[in-house]
Amino acid sequence: MRLAGCLSLFLVAAMLLPAAAVGAETGPWIDKNIEPILELYRHLHANPELSYQEKETAARLAKELRAAGLEVTENVGGYGVVGVLKNGPGKTVMVRTDLDALPVTEATGLAYASKVKVELPSGGETGVMHACGHDVHMANLVAVARYFAEHKDDWKGTLIFLGQPAEEVGGGARKMLEDGLFTRFPKPDYVLALHCDAALATGKVGCRGGWAMANVDSVDITVKGKGGHGAYPHATVDPIVQAAQLVLALQTIVSREIKPVEPAVVTVGSIHGGNKHNVISDECRLQLTVRSYTDEVRSQIRKAIERKAKGIALSMGAPEPEIQYSEGTPALFNDERLADRMTSLFEKRFGKENVTAPEPSMGGEDFSRYGRAGVPILMFRLGTVNERRLNRYKELGVEPPSLHSPQFYPDAEEALRTGIAAMTAAVSDLLKN
Repeated sequence: MRLAGCLSLFLVAAMLLPAAAVGAETGPWIDKNIEPILELYRHLHANPELSYQEKETAARLAKELRAAGLEVTENVGGYGVVGVLKNGPGKTVMVRTDLDALPVTEATGLAYASKVKVELPSGGETGVMHACGHDVHMANLVAVARYFAEHKDDWKGTLIFLGQPAEEVGGGARKMLEDGLFTRFPKPDYVLALHCDAALATGKVGCRGGWAMANVDSVDITVKGKGGHGAYPHATVDPIVQAAQLVLALQTIVSREIKPVEPAVVTVGSIHGGNKHNVISDECRLQLTVRSYTDEVRSQIRKAIERKAKGIALSMGAPEPEIQYSEGTPALFNDERLADRMTSLFEKRFGKENVTAPEPSMGGEDFSRYGRAGVPILMFRLGTVNERRLNRYKELGVEPPSLHSPQFYPDAEEALRTGIAAMTAAVSDLLKN
């Protein structure tokens, strides 16, 4: 009986060891494979494409995943790419990257800097740049796919590697889900993503459960009036005066109507009215961005904006304003149990001193939609700027270039070494029974 019991324990341990070991010691593999991954990163950085235009980027990602041995489907929800790697029974884990770049003219001076230019719909020209680190995300995903494809003896389950378009405009995740992402392909038990952090040192990762990023909504308000001569305001209904009152009134929504413990932002980013000094116009247009976390606060702000805009128009005897409210990206909520699990894992892998709990942000990320579809999700932060550069910025008394800045660039090799190690360890841990 004692021998049988020991044998059973040995067999159980033998079954668990491979899944626990894979991803734990990736250093030698990374050393061997980092150069082709960096070549891919530099290619992606030099050849960015805007949202909904990621044709060549998606094709390159599909090519890399096929070469690694994955079953690849293209054009899911636009230029979305889905790579599936099946390896027997077990959990299903999805790893997501975004594909698109920004209309930013690069000013990094890198040898492989983007020189891509595009025509703007409104006229003129702009550069295109991976100023948000999506090139790092893609290179990291390809490396992780290659790693697991080469180590199939060490794990069981199904891995899905997702290339999502149009993150920067908040539409790609929704389109992929509407195109059957969770019905045409195995529905994952977990979805993971990493995101570059421009203020976090290389070698470090950040992990936080709960609210991480905000609901992002846009509002277009056209205030109506009655135009006329600037010298005879009594014969007009001035829409610019209405708009001025409305701008101030909108500031009281967060300060006086939302609970102080509930994060929220109402920003008037654009106001346009009139064309000449002495002419009172017929209308004035305002554009707002609205940020919140909970659905309740999101709804409360919307009602308050509409109430204040209509109330000011009524008080001035003006026609009712036109209000177009566009609900955009929903708030990102990192599954708390999953975040705690990964925090513990990263602390063991990198040391507690290299794992941070980043502050929640009022920025937006449509990665949130996978969580809204009923799957535990986690987006963790990846440090991208080495300590030497961060210390130099500090000495100069300036902040490091932020994401979306034309000056932002990662220390790619250092960032990718940590990103590959973190993501392989995370996926490996989730593949365990």
